[in-house]
Amino acid sequence: MTAAAHPHDHDITVGPDAIDFMGHVNNAHYLSWVQDAVLAHWRKIAPPEAVAQHLWVALKHEITYRRPAFLDDRVIATVILEKVQGARASYETIIRRGEDVLAEVKSSWCCVDAETLRPARLASEVVARFFPNEKI
Repeated sequence: MTAAAHPHDHDITVGPDAIDFMGHVNNAHYLSWVQDAVLAHWRKIAPPEAVAQHLWVALKHEITYRRPAFLDDRVIATVILEKVQGARASYETIIRRGEDVLAEVKSSWCCVDAETLRPARLASEVVARFFPNEKI
């Protein structure tokens, strides 16, 4: 599947544990936000049995930082599933505070079987839930 799916917004409130010695969110927290947003997207759309049978492992993240985030900021991570091919999925995540883009993230993920921990292809009917306007 190659057409973009509907975006999914994931709300984030910046807490004190995310702040580094420079007074803004430490870069490592952006990765955590991306992971939380992607997994929330999966749990929201996939059927419960698929969620129970599959796990997601990050393969690669490419982050472009635009602006810092600060304590008590309300941030939204918008994830867009771009492509599912075999056991792999490609996401774009845009992290914003209001209209300000804080970071742009391209990431690759591998779906694994929850029992064997081996790469697992998703059934076409599961993938179709993420791309409702496309024929699979």
